[in-house]
Amino acid sequence: MPATIRDVAKASGVHISTVSRTFSAPHLVNPETRGRVLACAEELGYRPNRAARALITGRTHNVGLIVADIANPFFPPLIKAAERQARLRDYHVFVADTNEDPTAEEDLVHALAKQVDGILLCSPRMSNSLIEQLSREVPLVVINRQVPGLPCVVMDVGQGARSAVEHLLGLGHRTIALLGGPRGSWTNREMRRAASAAARAGGADLAVLGPNPPTGIGGSALAEQVRRSGASAVLAYNDLMAIGLIEGLDALGVRVPQDVSVVGIDDIALSRLTRPKLTTVATPTAAAGRTAVDMLLQQDAGTSRVMRAGRYAAADDRRTTAQVMLQTELVIRDSTAPVLRSGRNPSGAGLAGPGPHRPADPDHPVVTTGGSVAS
Repeated sequence: MPATIRDVAKASGVHISTVSRTFSAPHLVNPETRGRVLACAEELGYRPNRAARALITGRTHNVGLIVADIANPFFPPLIKAAERQARLRDYHVFVADTNEDPTAEEDLVHALAKQVDGILLCSPRMSNSLIEQLSREVPLVVINRQVPGLPCVVMDVGQGARSAVEHLLGLGHRTIALLGGPRGSWTNREMRRAASAAARAGGADLAVLGPNPPTGIGGSALAEQVRRSGASAVLAYNDLMAIGLIEGLDALGVRVPQDVSVVGIDDIALSRLTRPKLTTVATPTAAAGRTAVDMLLQQDAGTSRVMRAGRYAAADDRRTTAQVMLQTELVIRDSTAPVLRSGRNPSGAGLAGPGPHRPADPDHPVVTTGGSVAS
């Protein structure tokens, strides 16, 4: 016969209500008592009835995690870390993929809202106003994007982009192309602003090619544009695009890094396996997953929630607006090298348009060629 809550209470020497709180509201139980109860529960093989507990506490002990593209190697380490952190807190994670579609994001939030205690939105493509509206329906923590008034965990991609451009400037590059990511991406905007500022400060021209799909195919398709731009170095929106670009350039007879230096962002496992190994900006995706889970569960534990007309509302209306920024780090490998003495790439072309003395504009790149500026 399976162990019951009464068995655990008797074995651990506590009241049944203490056992119940240990599983439903562990932060309310003395750590020593909680440890004893959990140890006895484990020894007896006791598992709480989640459905019954949800009816009593109003909490499902489930968390939703919505990602932009589960096939992108950037996301699995984040998902894995979030799931592990949630399990440590006796929560389960439901993972959903939007395929970069903002409409799918909205639909998934609505679908999960009544099945989970909160949702982690990772790299969302929806507008800030819509995300804020959805937060009234279910507690949200946003990852990899800043949304005013909502708790967020972001990686400092702006600093990463600056470090990447400064690295290229130190190698003598003065014509740099930035491969933009998808329209509506917060990361894309942060990269563009930071890279533009760093290029201006270093007296370099920056060509922005984009927006583009953030995939290897998307990067490969830009190889001809990069060659025509005359850029001797490239900063890509992510590692997948950078790796795809290297493949596309190779098909055109353009060597990396001898002819063109390439830098990615993310430091996915594949970046260490390519030839040449990819210089990239490492982003702490696992730390972001863990931090976001803790932030969401802290918000849930500290807030009494009620449903009014099918909408979530905090009883005291004091939702946390905490924002955590995690540091990035430039990892220098084999895909970057000093610029050719001539300062030109094999095509012999230079960047068209105004030079580095163009008046500063913090929201736009110095030069744009071959595509529109990402919004």
